Amino acid sequence: MPVVRYRKESYEEGAERVNQLRLQRRLAAILMADIVGYSRMMRADEAATLARLTHLQRDIINPRLPEFGGRLVKSTGDGFLAEFHSAVDAVQYAVDVQREIAANGGGPDGERMYLRIGINVGDVVVEGDDLFGDGVNVAARIEGIAQPGGICISATVYDQVKDKLDLDFEDGGLREVKNLAEPVRTFSVRFGEPATGGEAEVAVRPARQVIAEAPSIAVLPFDNMSGDADQDYFSDGITEDIITDLSKISSLMVIARNSSFTYKGRAVDVKQAARELGVRHVLEGSVRKAGNRVRVTAQLIDGRTGAHVWAERYDRVLEDIFAIQDEITMSIVGELKVRLDLKEKDRLGSTPSANVEAYDLVLRGREMIMNNLDRVHMETAMAMFERAREIDPRFVSAHVGLAFSNIMAYTNGWSDSPDASIDCALQMARRAVELDANDPLARRALAVALLWKRDMEACCKEINRATMLAPNDAELLATRGNILVYMHDHDAAVENLERAVRLDPRYPDMWLHFLGHAYFMKRDYETAARYLRERIRRQPNTDLSRTLLASAYGHLGRIEEARKLWEEVLAVNPGYSLEQKARVLPYKNPSDWDHFVEGLAKAGLPK
Repeated sequence: MPVVRYRKESYEEGAERVNQLRLQRRLAAILMADIVGYSRMMRADEAATLARLTHLQRDIINPRLPEFGGRLVKSTGDGFLAEFHSAVDAVQYAVDVQREIAANGGGPDGERMYLRIGINVGDVVVEGDDLFGDGVNVAARIEGIAQPGGICISATVYDQVKDKLDLDFEDGGLREVKNLAEPVRTFSVRFGEPATGGEAEVAVRPARQVIAEAPSIAVLPFDNMSGDADQDYFSDGITEDIITDLSKISSLMVIARNSSFTYKGRAVDVKQAARELGVRHVLEGSVRKAGNRVRVTAQLIDGRTGAHVWAERYDRVLEDIFAIQDEITMSIVGELKVRLDLKEKDRLGSTPSANVEAYDLVLRGREMIMNNLDRVHMETAMAMFERAREIDPRFVSAHVGLAFSNIMAYTNGWSDSPDASIDCALQMARRAVELDANDPLARRALAVALLWKRDMEACCKEINRATMLAPNDAELLATRGNILVYMHDHDAAVENLERAVRLDPRYPDMWLHFLGHAYFMKRDYETAARYLRERIRRQPNTDLSRTLLASAYGHLGRIEEARKLWEEVLAVNPGYSLEQKARVLPYKNPSDWDHFVEGLAKAGLPK
């Protein structure tokens, strides 16, 4: 038998061989980015899209990487992966890039591309110039939940940058992350400087919290196929009614109208919309109205795959429009296997009018108030609601429309007889509840009217009943949160408002004031100031948020800033009066008003 001889390895040779066999790992800050709506843009205009992409990479993305010690690991067509030695450098790079794109990121044809960016610090596996591993996977997943123009970071990154960068962060809570056993806590970056341009502004909105696999849906605006843009109000009204009906189901998360309607008039990638809104399913459809006939199509789509779950077409006479809405709602309930209790089954379905003309008038009035909030349009809408009520005295929606339009007249100073307006609002709301005690919008109108009548106990009872009837109605939750601030229940107010924000990620700027108000009354002035500053940025003509922010700064000892804000208040509204606010604002506990005035007094205001 031959003798086999083994060469004795040196220590260095052995170590080198072991290292080659072992995976190379290192700790790194990983940045993942992708371009919002890239596939849709390529389908629309490939050449222009590629030109904008080249501009973005050449003039903004690539030149800034060396400044922050970054390395471009790879491009992914519609995005890129970069590595940094420092979490601070990675976040600062991301902020600079997003600000540059927002400020002047227009491409050769003036159009912008918006990025989502996710950043994580973690262990990565090195293979040549490429990186793999959980550190990269987490960055990719949290990039997917960032808002367009926004930055989402993991808690690991937040811990390393929170005291080193002059930025505000919004806690996004725990997120279920695909292929990882444990949820990841995320934070979104809130920019200190305003972003310019339409979609970029959503970058500062809080990230949404969505429970993985929970039944959830967004109803996109139904397309108006009538060939007449003036008929948009009709298709929009049907969409709103379906959203309202679905919001009555406690086990179904329903995205609010305000967010769903940001997709109106756009070529929508359903999977993209589902990801942006954080839902599993999307309903889209169309409406064609011609004479006394209406055709409605509806498709329920799986937001992950883009596959159709259910589709139906309805060709009916116009008087059947309520039945069509109810059938669509029940089909969704069946397809999503949503469990209904007996009371929810009874509540589903709208309260129709016996007259199509009355229904049409209410839809026109609602659309007018929604899109044109001023005295002239409010009065025109009010006349439409009144005419609908005359045609059908039992039509609940006509009474609700009159209630809310009179409330707006009262609160905005558009009425020559304010007391008469709020009394009329109360009368109309009470009649609406008499006609249908299970209509959540009628209950909400009654609660708001009672709030301004300062009947706080009755107000709370009505808003609680309304919320029970429609537990996933974002507007209702926001209204309840605002009422609870005046009721001196500040923790519950924040809870309701934050839940409303989760259901409406592109929520109205007024909700920022509601949140700022709630945190101010909780004595958390820094958080209050953050919300109020953002509200002022989005609504530059607000006197309401400026006065509250001035008081917060007074409590914080930021005297000069408080005084500057007061000057801005008087510039925006020369007739601003603390005495008038003291008479109108319905604080249950007088100490809350005193607390507000005290903050101003600390800053020597008003002079």
